[in-house]
Amino acid sequence: MPEIGNLLREGKGKRIYATDNPEYAIVYYKDEAMAFHGLKRGRILGKGEVNNSICEHLFTLLADHGIESHFVERIDSRHSLVRRCEMLPFAVKIRNRVAGQMATRTGLPVGMALEQPVVEFVLKDTEMEEDPLVNHTHIYAMKAATPEEMDEITRTSLKVNEVLGEYLREINIELIDFKLEFGRFGGHILLADEITPDTARFWDSRTHEPLDIDRFRRDLGGVAEAYQEVLHRMMGAS
Repeated sequence: MPEIGNLLREGKGKRIYATDNPEYAIVYYKDEAMAFHGLKRGRILGKGEVNNSICEHLFTLLADHGIESHFVERIDSRHSLVRRCEMLPFAVKIRNRVAGQMATRTGLPVGMALEQPVVEFVLKDTEMEEDPLVNHTHIYAMKAATPEEMDEITRTSLKVNEVLGEYLREINIELIDFKLEFGRFGGHILLADEITPDTARFWDSRTHEPLDIDRFRRDLGGVAEAYQEVLHRMMGAS
């Protein structure tokens, strides 16, 4: 394993460390869980190991479909080596059914299928109670991305949705919505961060039970078991 250097940043579910190579970083996946902008905190036993394996599996799947990401390799149960990107200050949310904040904002019924995916952009790392929605013109005003980069980010996000949605349907999981982050590396835009039950809504396609962080948010119980179930299905043990 490459030598772990200084802590670069820490988020809800992981820590990012420098390495002796400035082009690479090491991600450490934590068991800690957070919701409602830190108002609710807890620990999901084994979550870090599960999320690390899910990221390896999904980023590898996406690479097989021509979608580049920061992921290089999983080092051990909780650590992965990634390309050290200059992260963009906004995230992309893709919604296939109404859930969470979209239901609150629009009044549409939870679970309603959308005729086409809804693409949203939100600012990251803000002090506000909710992640502020922004549009292309806000992003251009902030000089956070160029029109060409935004076109690429949108195309890539929709392709990720298509690839993951088709794959997950095969293992009886419905992709309700999810968050993606992007960064610059070597003059290119790369998919970065993570795709896990921490950042996506996964519903069992038969029971419509959540298999994600919503179980923690809503005190539904069985959170660790839900994360494990997602990984087991991906590994062919459904």
